Amino acid sequence: MRGGVNRITESPMASVAPPEPLLKVADLPGRGRALVATRPIKPGEVLLSDSPLLLYPATLPSAAVFPFCSRCFRSFRSVATSSSVSTGGGPLPCPSCASLSLFCSRRCLSLAVTSSHSSWLCRALLHLPSLPVDLHAPALFLLAAYNLAASSPSDFLRLLSLEGALPDAPEAAALHPFVASLLPRPLPSGFSPELTAALLAKDKSNAFGLMEPFREEDAGERRVRAYGIYPNASFFNHDCLPNACRFDYVDGDGDRNTDIVVRAIHDIPEGREVCLSYFPVNWSYAERQRRLTEDYGFQCECDRCQVEKNWKDDEEVESMEEEEEEGGEGMETLEEENNEGGDGDGDFPHAYFFVRYLCDRENCGGTLAPQPPSPHGTLSNVMECNVCGQLRMEDNINEDVAEDGDGSMIDE
Repeated sequence: MRGGVNRITESPMASVAPPEPLLKVADLPGRGRALVATRPIKPGEVLLSDSPLLLYPATLPSAAVFPFCSRCFRSFRSVATSSSVSTGGGPLPCPSCASLSLFCSRRCLSLAVTSSHSSWLCRALLHLPSLPVDLHAPALFLLAAYNLAASSPSDFLRLLSLEGALPDAPEAAALHPFVASLLPRPLPSGFSPELTAALLAKDKSNAFGLMEPFREEDAGERRVRAYGIYPNASFFNHDCLPNACRFDYVDGDGDRNTDIVVRAIHDIPEGREVCLSYFPVNWSYAERQRRLTEDYGFQCECDRCQVEKNWKDDEEVESMEEEEEEGGEGMETLEEENNEGGDGDGDFPHAYFFVRYLCDRENCGGTLAPQPPSPHGTLSNVMECNVCGQLRMEDNINEDVAEDGDGSMIDE
């Protein structure tokens, strides 16, 4: 994700689909560090499957709407219905910090105490309620980050190598004494208020949210269950009409349920930058610019923003509504252009993108991407929403393939 202004010379991204990486890191004029396609990419191709350097809960598990495991972050409701996850009697409270940490099985509890839930972090959680609620999430991040420094110094250095926005000085000033009072002695090498501020900046610029399941009654306000720092996914820059989108399957089976998966939305030509949208694509110009300025320290100047920045607010709302209702003609036009050799995403009209790639389920606002091609390279005509999980046939974008209140899953 976009942060500071450090430059990186062009180099292959080793962890992306070896032996033939689909993406490489490049330094683009006016964009800084970016990911670009190393070859023509087809719709639905998996561009990246990334594991987190660290994970931390957005709130204490016991305070969540759907309580979850403090290690694997699956909800206990999903664990209870899974045939492949052994519950082992969960939810199990931590013997030391009790309901502040809950685990879905004895296996998760056993693995956590030797890694993410060390004895000092466990004791530190007992002091968390003394902080204002709005500081709980950044405090949980700092505890996880300094725990990482002790358990895996190389991963901690990798965390520090990520770009970061300007630090939030008041937040750092409030949290550094709190963390200093809890860390085991001797204090880690280099521990200082500046290091704490730098870590908070890394979190602000690079954290991805693992979301609670979509519910229509939430009126579009999805809750974040946990945050993760994904070192490779952090290289994606933002675009308000992205050519890729990310999926998470935190309640899925297997040991990689906290990985995030990035797939191509449509054809991407070789050499084109691959971008995500850092928020729902149906946000207004003002909402998008405000979020980017506050959270990432920059303003977007993509093609869409160049068009919309001169709109009045009522014109923007009107245009968005028309684009979501219409678009058949736009789809036909673009398909003709693509058949004539157009370069794919450069000429996408707003109407086409919103009709074909914006989920129309009420209060969803998710982005649609095709499911991955078959092992033989056959493209899928099934589109998946990255928010509600519904599956739809591409030939009839309003036809649901699967109706599942908790969303449909891909077996990664």
